[in-house]
Amino acid sequence: MQSTQFDQILRRIATILSIVILTLCLIYVSTGVLLSFYYEPTAGGAYNSLKMINTQLPYGWLFWRAHNIAGNAVITIALIQIVVMFLGRQFRQSWLTAWISGILLTLSAIGLDWTAMILDWTQEGYWRFSIELGTIEAIPFIGGQLRDILTGGGAINTVTVEHLYTIHTYLISVATLILAIVHFSALLWQESEVELGVRS
Repeated sequence: MQSTQFDQILRRIATILSIVILTLCLIYVSTGVLLSFYYEPTAGGAYNSLKMINTQLPYGWLFWRAHNIAGNAVITIALIQIVVMFLGRQFRQSWLTAWISGILLTLSAIGLDWTAMILDWTQEGYWRFSIELGTIEAIPFIGGQLRDILTGGGAINTVTVEHLYTIHTYLISVATLILAIVHFSALLWQESEVELGVRS
């Protein structure tokens, strides 16, 4: 298949977007590490610790805001990049690593947002999480077990916040950062292969 100039431009845009995604992931992880020094993952302490970070800690509000913006921006830009890759006809077999890592990266970024919904321990987050737990429980065969893993086997309480904090911080965040690096590397590799193909 002949590569047109439009395809080349879209490939370059996809590569640039992967750099933006990796940068946002690094901001998200680094601000998350800084916030974790003061965040208290308990039912009562979560709200108070975040309030203290926003109001009393020097530049705490900036790190909290940067953490939220970077998390939402990763989802948005990852979805845009998938569209750009599709329009650039980058769905051939040679782009398999970039596609798989891009889709998994988008899903893990959504997972980060989902697990963070109750970590601030507000009324909105509590009731939203309660509704979503009902949806999870409705999944055939494994719904009950998933609900027990997330909540700690009971009602929404401190154990729930601890479980979601652990999943959010140690599992999904690390996976998202690794996927962002793999995705960026795959796009760079494919970009260099295309350049070599054009020259030869």
